[in-house]
Amino acid sequence: MILTTDDGHVRTITLNRPEAMNAFDGQQFDDLTEALLAAQAEAAVRVVIITGTGRAFTTGLDLSEVGKDIEPPKHGVPGLFNTLIDFPKPLLLAINGFGVGFGATIIGLADMSFMAQSARLRCPFTSLGVVGEAASTYLFPRMMGHQAANWMLYSSAWFDANECKESGLVLDVFPDDALLDEVMTRAQTMAANSPVALIRSKELSMGPVREKIRATMDAENAVYDELHGGPENMEAINAFLEKREPDFSKLG
Repeated sequence: MILTTDDGHVRTITLNRPEAMNAFDGQQFDDLTEALLAAQAEAAVRVVIITGTGRAFTTGLDLSEVGKDIEPPKHGVPGLFNTLIDFPKPLLLAINGFGVGFGATIIGLADMSFMAQSARLRCPFTSLGVVGEAASTYLFPRMMGHQAANWMLYSSAWFDANECKESGLVLDVFPDDALLDEVMTRAQTMAANSPVALIRSKELSMGPVREKIRATMDAENAVYDELHGGPENMEAINAFLEKREPDFSKLG
């Protein structure tokens, strides 16, 4: 489910469930967490890129697992989120296609993000009867500004690549066939610099906000737990499984 390749001091981690639009099941949460921990531990790796295969970057949580009796993952969502928060090296995203849910909110936990021209992002939480995740309710307004972030988080609307760049959610947009080369060029530029200075620079940037990020995640998780399994959330999940639009008109 995860592919890793090295090019000098740059490691590329590729989400590789194209048949499932790279959606995260328990195994993929664990695999990506382990891949990040391995990259963190290896001195030769100075910069990391995360990308995906196929049409999607990732469509977030694999809803097909909802309600099934599945063995709990080793790391799961909390383990991956904490690993991303604490990751000490520059982390770049090469968003190759659709990004939904965590496929969008992971941007707040990365250092720089780049999109293919055809890629689109969506935070569908309100359409699922829940709220944002990964501290997006704190990080997105800091990145995008108050109103653009609120539109993205409240509306569950799609944002195309140009809208994401204009709002400050991603740094740049490239033609689809040039995305990985362009991101690799930037990663190599960083990796050519002092590895200690890279790590210390990131610590100065992330250190002061890690506590706030974790506090926001705790608050988001508390509201999510309150809403998860409720009538609006179940209507949204059933609508997804039945391939129809949810109808909240008789709820609430």
